[in-house]
Amino acid sequence: MPKEKNPLYDHRRRKAQTMLVHGGMERSQYGETSEAIFFNSGFVYPTSEGAEARFDGTEPGHIYSRFSNPTVETFQTRAALLEGAEAARGTASGMAAVTTAVLSQVRAGDHAVAARALFGGCRYVMEDYLPRWGVETTLVDGRDPENFTRAMRPNTKLVFVETPTNPTLDLVDLRAVADIAHAHGAVLVVDNVFATPIWQKPLELGADLVVYSATKHMDGQGRALGGVILGRRELIEGDIHTIIRQTGPSMSPFNAWVLLKSLETLPLRVKAMTDGAARLADFFASHPKIEHISYPFHPSHPQHELARRQMGGGSTLIALTVKGGKEAAFRMADALAIVAISNNLGDAKSIISHPATTTHQRFSDDAKAEMGISAGLLRLSVGLEDPDDLIADFTYALDEA
Repeated sequence: MPKEKNPLYDHRRRKAQTMLVHGGMERSQYGETSEAIFFNSGFVYPTSEGAEARFDGTEPGHIYSRFSNPTVETFQTRAALLEGAEAARGTASGMAAVTTAVLSQVRAGDHAVAARALFGGCRYVMEDYLPRWGVETTLVDGRDPENFTRAMRPNTKLVFVETPTNPTLDLVDLRAVADIAHAHGAVLVVDNVFATPIWQKPLELGADLVVYSATKHMDGQGRALGGVILGRRELIEGDIHTIIRQTGPSMSPFNAWVLLKSLETLPLRVKAMTDGAARLADFFASHPKIEHISYPFHPSHPQHELARRQMGGGSTLIALTVKGGKEAAFRMADALAIVAISNNLGDAKSIISHPATTTHQRFSDDAKAEMGISAGLLRLSVGLEDPDDLIADFTYALDEA
């Protein structure tokens, strides 16, 4: 029987783990087993008429790697299959994905609403960058959906949130906020990095666009920068594609290839890291030198019920507040032997950071307080090490704190 008649010939009928190994694969004439890397910047046309047809869109095909590239296209297809999106576009970094997604949906004179608890770069885009181009932004406490309702205006075109939030792991009710945004004719963009596409599906909960820093869990080994925007075809292939084509925040073919290889193990890594994070959350919650922890699947999280409703797992990240403020937090971090001090996350190696002096350093004390970032707060990204070793490492370090 021809394999084209096999129901599983359609990638969309395969389970996530299978799609992440085979999705979007188109072998060249050489029949390679691994995805090929197309390093070329340009493409040759058979005739002048063929070139004209490519440029006016009547004939499919690649024109220039700033616009599209076969390796990048394979990554986009695979990411879209995992997310359940109609289309996707890769970008040079996670912030390129956020900025492109946001700018594509607004014009001068428009209004945007965002949750105030955001990664520092994301908040810069919403709070500082958009107003330069005539787009006013209102920041709200994203934990209560009614705050979005109160902030909406007739000219509101965009709502932007991340959930769980960076670094405090607060949650936004995506279904409720999507309904509010759509009732006012606005597009909802969700940064889903902390949840990962393994544990949360914003498009199924009503989001219009989802963005990721592929540098984080998708690569997961500290090697390659990248970002991806996913959503409805008309949004992705409309203004988003045009902005990428005309302004150039394009993904490198080599980085796309690295990310493709990493996607093959994404579910295995995320599930193991999440299991480790759950164990560490229990450890921290009972330790006398820890003032507070935030982990969505821990019963102490104030939005625990919402986490169980819209997420399939508790994330690979934990926010913990050490008693004694900045000095105690620094002493503990400096005493760790296994866990590295860095500002990355989603890595196979466990990483700890002090947001108040690194990723959110530029914000005023009042703004940090609004976002729940105290002097003793640390953000822990749990890696693939044995959880027993990590607990032993933190036991020693907390004694030093």
